[in-house]
Amino acid sequence: MTLDLFADLPPQPFHEPITEGAMLLRVFAAQEAPALVRAIETILAAAPLRHMQTPGGFRMSVAMSNCGRYGWVTDRRGYRYQAEDPLSGQAWPPMPALFTALAARAAQAAGFAGFDPDACLINRYEPGARMSLHQDKDELDMSQPIVSVSLGLPATFLFGGMERADKPRRMRLESGDVVVWGGPARLLFHGVDTLPEGEHRLTGRCRYNLTFRRAR
Repeated sequence: MTLDLFADLPPQPFHEPITEGAMLLRVFAAQEAPALVRAIETILAAAPLRHMQTPGGFRMSVAMSNCGRYGWVTDRRGYRYQAEDPLSGQAWPPMPALFTALAARAAQAAGFAGFDPDACLINRYEPGARMSLHQDKDELDMSQPIVSVSLGLPATFLFGGMERADKPRRMRLESGDVVVWGGPARLLFHGVDTLPEGEHRLTGRCRYNLTFRRAR
């Protein structure tokens, strides 16, 4: 019998180009994942998740919160960043050093040096939740990339073109995967397909997504 000497080694990160300016970093955040989830729980104790409303009056299926200098919000008045949590009137919880270091390291690995996020949108997907195709265009500086970290249940990430009608590429994201896009890919449409039923040892019956941006 031949022993598999590498059976217990954790998967090694590798880079998977998506298109010019966009990179999938497989298992990039896998080792930090438990600490990231613990930090999320601390943040949500101060700024609880909520299902925001779009300007058109639709309730989003994804529950959201924020940390950092600014938080992304939506309501009848529109999409925007603001420094205060509208539920409490207080500043959003500060962004943990673990978050900023991971975001900067992932951006660097994808070719975007010097990324210093001032906003982190925390999304929680439960089975049945989805994110329709959209562009991230509420930020002032489009030269800065977006860094998106997946934790927990696997999901199907949709990455399309410059028009909503463009057929998107479908990519399965596992816990610890990170997607970075900027430059010519900065305004490409993207989203998340409906999350199927499942259970994950780290997050239970949900998926968390951390999306790092430079808002101002």
